Amino acid sequence: MNNRNRGKNTGDDELFGSPKQTDKLKLAVQDMQYLLSRGYAEKASSELIGNRYRLKTRQIQAFRSASASVAQVEYRKSKQLLITDLKDQTVYLDGFNILILLESLLSEAYIFEGSDGCYRDLSGVHGTYKRVNQTQQSIEWVDLFFQKAQLQKLIWIFDKPVSNSGRIKQIILEYAQGKNLNWEVELEYNPDRFLAENAFIAISSDAWILDNAKNWFNLVEFLIEEEKLHVNLITLL
Repeated sequence: MNNRNRGKNTGDDELFGSPKQTDKLKLAVQDMQYLLSRGYAEKASSELIGNRYRLKTRQIQAFRSASASVAQVEYRKSKQLLITDLKDQTVYLDGFNILILLESLLSEAYIFEGSDGCYRDLSGVHGTYKRVNQTQQSIEWVDLFFQKAQLQKLIWIFDKPVSNSGRIKQIILEYAQGKNLNWEVELEYNPDRFLAENAFIAISSDAWILDNAKNWFNLVEFLIEEEKLHVNLITLL
């Protein structure tokens, strides 16, 4: 696995770095929520809105991931737990989703806060996970959360078909053994469904998981506020 950063793409400052662009994205999220709340399809709605505001592909990806219907936002919020709810609990963590989000945050890539209060990035696995310079620090942030929440157990769930999933499993297990942490790492063929069906408490920013899991916790929000992290944040609420 190569050492590199998971930072901004070339051109991201032009797409996201000015008030003019962020204002357009906020309007796009408002329009998207209006259409989704009335039953319009997500893909068609995002294309329509993207054309209206003349947005580029990565801008469409950003506002689409940040958008949800009014009913979805309310339903997700009704299942969101506080840090005090987690004491002595077993928590399941959406491995690639959270790890890559933390790596992006630490790389000073743009992070987007959506309608549901969750944070999302523009990176992806695309079949292969590559370790970056911020991977170790990201695991340490999860450890910090584990200690402060006083969890009984943390179970990382990774996509088994993704190349290098076995390697990141080994890295996390070696870290946990060195710190005597009650962590497990599991590889699943369908991690989203596994989390929705098996996790009483899930940690993810994936919209489908948030809609289908029993309960969830906003780990990235907690770390940003608790540790006063510097974040290249664009709030699209």
